[in-house]
Amino acid sequence: MNTNDRALVQFTALAHGLFHTYELSIPLFVGLWMAEFGVSAAVIGAVVSVGYGVIGVGAPVSGVLSDRFDARRLISAAVIGMGIGFGVVALARGPITLGAAVLLWGCFASIYHPAGLSLISRTAEARGTVFAYHGAGGNVGTAFGPLLTALMLMFVDWRFAAGVLSVVAVLVGVAGTQIEFDTGAADDEADEADENDTARSDADGTDPDGTAGSIGDELRQMVTDSRALFGVAFTVAFGAILLYGVYYRGLLTFLPDVLAESPALAPVELLGQTVQPSQYVYTALLTVGIGGQYVGGRLTDRVPSLTAFLGFFTALAVLALAFPIVREAGTVPLVGICLLLGFFVYGTAPVYQVVVSEEAPDEVQGLSYGFTYLAMFGVGALGASIAGFVLTNASSAVLFAVLGGVAGLGALTVVALRRV
Repeated sequence: MNTNDRALVQFTALAHGLFHTYELSIPLFVGLWMAEFGVSAAVIGAVVSVGYGVIGVGAPVSGVLSDRFDARRLISAAVIGMGIGFGVVALARGPITLGAAVLLWGCFASIYHPAGLSLISRTAEARGTVFAYHGAGGNVGTAFGPLLTALMLMFVDWRFAAGVLSVVAVLVGVAGTQIEFDTGAADDEADEADENDTARSDADGTDPDGTAGSIGDELRQMVTDSRALFGVAFTVAFGAILLYGVYYRGLLTFLPDVLAESPALAPVELLGQTVQPSQYVYTALLTVGIGGQYVGGRLTDRVPSLTAFLGFFTALAVLALAFPIVREAGTVPLVGICLLLGFFVYGTAPVYQVVVSEEAPDEVQGLSYGFTYLAMFGVGALGASIAGFVLTNASSAVLFAVLGGVAGLGALTVVALRRV
């Protein structure tokens, strides 16, 4: 990498790590919110679903904004906005204000991935290497963000912890302004895109200078590209990714609280402080997921991606169905199955990304990933609501049976995709 690429990595990796810090710290607050506001898991699940869901729903809009405005400024706005959202979380006085705060956080969080990936794609010289380091920055947030949050919750009130996370966003935003890099490549591509839009407008007989006409052209082109994208194969793949998103969110949102139900992970007193082992097992699960991502990505270079996708879905189904049994077998088996869940949950991500690249036509690859985020984060956010509803009206054992069914249905969907 050259100097410009290294600066680009620093800027995007900071923001990417912060995104995942917030995303995966939220489950650590869930139990505290239920106790604070006296509401059920179903209510909190719905509240969290709103925030998570808007990340996916807003992704296509954010993608359009990233093509029309400076991606660096959008990323800065996303970082500051996520911090403001968590600042409002710290002030929440009930489920309604909490929902509004999480929704605000989700709106700004939805900006990051389209803007960050677009900035790297248009600016980096060693693009693949920059993408790799960008992913590593996200992994640091995935592993250490929740760990630091869990450590804070040992010593301070959840509101104070949320406030600290809000301040971190401000510090990251300030640090980002001190990182200098050249976005000339992005500007050149934007100019080229404008010329192409003008040529297309002329061909259509529309006004090339009218902003409204340009937006209209883009919307019409998006509809045309979407029709081309959603053939049978991609539609089935979309359904499989949607099911994976439901499993992912349904598993992780309430997992710290489900683990806390087990006597093997009961709270303990240490140095005058109450320690929640369940929170640290959760963070260990996320950390192991980094290795899962690496193995999943490498596996697709050695076996057909659909074979790997089917294998990972099958493993997720088996682990979910086995979890209630293993949980009663003691601490070591419980921690072991949690680590396996982390490995396979995160190992599935690079596999489905390869599947998307193979099933989508080359000319709509970008749009295909926009819809992928919609399936994974948008519709998949329903997993949090489903988990909350099941935990309120049944038990965690029933929840894992439901998750096993979701993964089993995902496996059948991949079998159908292989036949297509």
